[in-house]
Amino acid sequence: MNRLATGLLAYCLAALSTTTAAFCGFYVGKTDAKLFNDASQVILARDGNRTVISMLNDYRGDPKDFALVVPVPHVLARDQIHIGDRRVFDRLDAFSAPRLAEYVDDDPCARRERWYEKRMMDMTLPAAPAASGMTAKALGVTIEASYTVGEYDIVMLSAEQSDGLETWLRQNGYRIPPKAAKALQPYIRQDMKFFVAKVNLAERAKTGAATLRPLQFAFESEKFMLPIRLGMANAAGPQDLIAYVLTTSGRVESTNYRTIKLPANMDVPVFIRSDFSRFYKALFDEQARRENYRLVFTEYFWDMSWCDPCAAEPLTPDELRQAGVFWTDAGAEAAAIAAPKRPAIGNGGAPKAMLTRLHIRYTAETFPEDLMFQQTGDRENFQTRYALRYPWKGEPTACPEAARYLETVRKREMVEAKALASLTGWEMSDIGSRMNLSPDVDRTWWQRLWN
Repeated sequence: MNRLATGLLAYCLAALSTTTAAFCGFYVGKTDAKLFNDASQVILARDGNRTVISMLNDYRGDPKDFALVVPVPHVLARDQIHIGDRRVFDRLDAFSAPRLAEYVDDDPCARRERWYEKRMMDMTLPAAPAASGMTAKALGVTIEASYTVGEYDIVMLSAEQSDGLETWLRQNGYRIPPKAAKALQPYIRQDMKFFVAKVNLAERAKTGAATLRPLQFAFESEKFMLPIRLGMANAAGPQDLIAYVLTTSGRVESTNYRTIKLPANMDVPVFIRSDFSRFYKALFDEQARRENYRLVFTEYFWDMSWCDPCAAEPLTPDELRQAGVFWTDAGAEAAAIAAPKRPAIGNGGAPKAMLTRLHIRYTAETFPEDLMFQQTGDRENFQTRYALRYPWKGEPTACPEAARYLETVRKREMVEAKALASLTGWEMSDIGSRMNLSPDVDRTWWQRLWN
C-alpha cells in the first residue's frame, strides 16, 4: 500500500540554492513521484484563511478494508466534500518533476563560446452502525454528520477522550493500529473534529473506476497546516510526503521545520541520461539521510502561467480549479490575460497560481509536530534541474584551440564526477569507471607520486 494516509494529514487504516537561469538547452527527461514507493501526495490550495485539500488515495488492497481518518478544524458540511480527479495529481507531478537537460559543446576551432542546443533523443449507505459494545455516547463520541459522497461513506465525529474514540473506531470495524489513542489525543485536546471515510462497495461498483478516486474538502481556518502525526501511528519506517502547494503569490515553506532547496542546477556526467531515476532517488536518499530526516526540501517553485523549460504543459484554468484553486474568477483571468507575455510556454488566461513542490522524508521521532506553513515573499523561480554537457568529438590536432579545449573537458569531467559523488554518496571509483576516467582520478598529485 502506498502510504498516503500514513504519510500526511490522512490516516489510512487498513489490514499504511541557487536560482534557475534561463534555459538554453533541451529538456530530456524527468522523474516523478512514483519513484518513491511510500510517497504520499497531497494538494493544498490556500488563499487567506480558505483551504482546499486533495488527497490521493493510492490504496492497494481489498476496498472493504480501506478507511481514512483525518483531523479537521470543524464539522464539514456535505457540500464541502468532493470527489476529485487523480489525473490532476499526475499533471502537477509532471509539471514540477525533477528534470534533466542536455547541451553539446561547440567546435572549439570555430572559436565560439556559446553552447548550441542539441535535439533531444526522444524527447448508499451511511457509516456502518455500531457493533455490540458501549454506545457512542458512553464513549464520549458524537456523530456530528454522515454522508455518502461518490464511493465513500463519510462520518464527521467529535470526541471527548482518545480512548473512547479508539474504542468506537474498533467497534465500527475500522482496523486501526495498536495504541492509536496516543496519536488521536493531541487533536482531541485542540477540539478538532474527525473526518472518517470508508468505501461504499455498491457505490464504488457504479463508478467503474479501477482505483479509489481522490477526496477533496474545503474549509476555513487561520491555521495553514497539515496534521501528519496521526499518520505515523501505523508507519513501519521513514515516510515520504510530496505536497503540491498552490498559492496566489510567494513560495511556501514550513514555519516549524527548516525548509531548504535541494542541491540543483549543476552538471552531472552524461551517463546519467540512461539512469536518471536511479540518480535522483539516490540523491534524495543521501540528502535526507545527511539531514537526519529533519528537513523540508523544496523541489520546485514557479508561476504556473508559464514554464522554462516545460517538463509538461502548465495546467489549464479548468485543471487548476479541479486542483482546488478557488480564486478563479473573471477578474483574475482578465488580469492574467493582460499581464506581459513570458518568453516561454504559458496557458494564456490561467488564474494567478504559484506552485511550491515540497518533499519530506520523516519519522515520528524527527517530525514530532504537525507541519505548519507560511507563504513567503520569495518569488525567485527554482527547479531541481541537472545538465548533461556532451564534449566535441574532434581531434586534438584539429586546431590550436582543440588541445586546450580537451584539457578543460578532462577537468570538467572531474568536477562532474565529484559533484555526483557528493550528491548521491556513490563511490568515486564506480563513477570513474562509468565515465572511463583514470583510476587515479580522485587522487591528489602527491598521492600519485608516492604510490
